[in-house]
Amino acid sequence: MNGDALIGILIPFFGTALGSGFVLLMKREFNFFTEDFLSALAAGIMTAAAVWSLIIPALEQSAPLGKMAALYVSLAVSAGSLFMLCLVGLIDRKNGNTGIGSFLAVTIHNIPEGMAVGSAYAAASASESSVPYSAALVLALGIAVQNIPEGAVISLPLYARGDSKLRALSTGVLSGAVEPLGALTALFMSRAVGTMLPWLLSFAAGAMLFVVSSVMLPGIKAKDRFPLAGMGFTLGFIIMMGLDVALS
Repeated sequence: MNGDALIGILIPFFGTALGSGFVLLMKREFNFFTEDFLSALAAGIMTAAAVWSLIIPALEQSAPLGKMAALYVSLAVSAGSLFMLCLVGLIDRKNGNTGIGSFLAVTIHNIPEGMAVGSAYAAASASESSVPYSAALVLALGIAVQNIPEGAVISLPLYARGDSKLRALSTGVLSGAVEPLGALTALFMSRAVGTMLPWLLSFAAGAMLFVVSSVMLPGIKAKDRFPLAGMGFTLGFIIMMGLDVALS
């Protein structure tokens, strides 16, 4: 693993830590209206990352399969979503609505993000790959940007509900610690089996889309906030798309 890949897989974790660190500057009260906007912003960035940085490169790499490429990529995306469905369901059964259950759920959500970054760097480093390192960097930066509000969304409500700043900060930071582990797993798996690259990219995209559609957006608390959430989602999508164009 070269230095670029090592730095790249750590970038999203730093985004989570930075967002969680905002709790050190906050008062006890927290505006949940702001929480909804931040969640929608993060969802928009994740959606754009799944499309531009994962699914499209997966389709390009599986082009030799011809018309069947779209089918195989779709199956891998579906497998990623099913994987997250099973994990979230397992957490719900074991922990219900307890604090530890919420923490584990948030942590699980970061696994596909790490997998996505690791898969992207693996694709960029593969021989005869059409994926440049800049594309992997775009994905890492995009996930880091969305991790900033995500880290804040984790830590700030915990502090507002009575936890100490240190505990709220630690919970947010720890939730992002699985991302480098997920990235390393995907990186080494894809290096061992080069033909898995398009499917790992697609699998990670499916997992990310499940988190957006089934966890982040439904978590917005009131119907009268949907217009603001729509603005946040669109802004997040534009941010990620802009990063992809600027750095590709």
